[in-house]
Amino acid sequence: MSKPTMREIGKAVGVSAVTVSKAMSGKPGVSDEVREKIRSVADEMGYAYPSQGKKLDIGILVPEHFFERESFYSAMYRMLVKKLADRGHFGLLELLSRETEKALALPKLMESRKADGLILLGEPDKAYYRKMAREGIPVIFLDFYDEQGSADAIVGDNAYGEYRLTSHLIKNGHTRIGFVGNYRATSSIMDRYLGYYRAMLSHDLPIREDWILKDRDDEGILRELELPCEMPTAFVCNCDLVAQKLIRLLTEKGYRVPEDVSITGYDDFYSGLEAGPELSTFRVDTGGMIDEAVHLMEARCAGLKKPFGRTVISGEPVYRASERPLKSPVEG
Repeated sequence: MSKPTMREIGKAVGVSAVTVSKAMSGKPGVSDEVREKIRSVADEMGYAYPSQGKKLDIGILVPEHFFERESFYSAMYRMLVKKLADRGHFGLLELLSRETEKALALPKLMESRKADGLILLGEPDKAYYRKMAREGIPVIFLDFYDEQGSADAIVGDNAYGEYRLTSHLIKNGHTRIGFVGNYRATSSIMDRYLGYYRAMLSHDLPIREDWILKDRDDEGILRELELPCEMPTAFVCNCDLVAQKLIRLLTEKGYRVPEDVSITGYDDFYSGLEAGPELSTFRVDTGGMIDEAVHLMEARCAGLKKPFGRTVISGEPVYRASERPLKSPVEG
């Protein structure tokens, strides 16, 4: 059976061969929805991507402090390895220690030159990831980006997602809303904070410094949360894991969720929960991020020369039982 041409794929999707070519090579001018449809149909039809003649060894480098057994990045790593295997490639995991990161030392998988490309999953120090981007092999930043554009980056729609969650709380009567996360720790948390900030500014609501709770230090190491003396009626958290930590702390201090304090998370991932309200959150399209990362890595390894860029993969809010409309004084 002969492999399909781009013209045949375009006919099956209802677009031109030029649009198919743009979608396959990662060029602009094609919406995320159309790009994904084209790739899905191409996969079903058995299209041979330029790099499929060679099995790639792709290094996956994850900062050690992000990689717990049930962490978001652990789950993304498993999805990434499966997607690479489905495409005929190998994913080689290495955890990045603090010592290696601070010394700006090459990871072992790059010292030995075993990797055809490198996916950095989770944000290490800026000096370190910029060094990796200069090593002469294709590099993709997954779930963070660099303002200098030194490598391709695949991210979720972080600012928009937190803007949606905060706006939802405001629509439901909350005006005293805090944010949980250290926006200096990662670009993802910074963007989520900016989404919260924009929603509050858009509705002329005050942003109180004592309601911005740090969940980790500037290097990303999680720390204990401390509640403010005067409580808001709601918190938006930078991730589901931290939202659950906050719920546990509130419960210990005698607060009820959502009766006393409404909580939202982010990612729609963390499932290792004890009894408690189901978490309202923003569902990140991790599958879409993984697909885009693998397709872009294949294209880069095959010689794609387009400028580095940031690809934003959208998601959707999911409203559950951890937040509720704020009762008015009349409703008592």
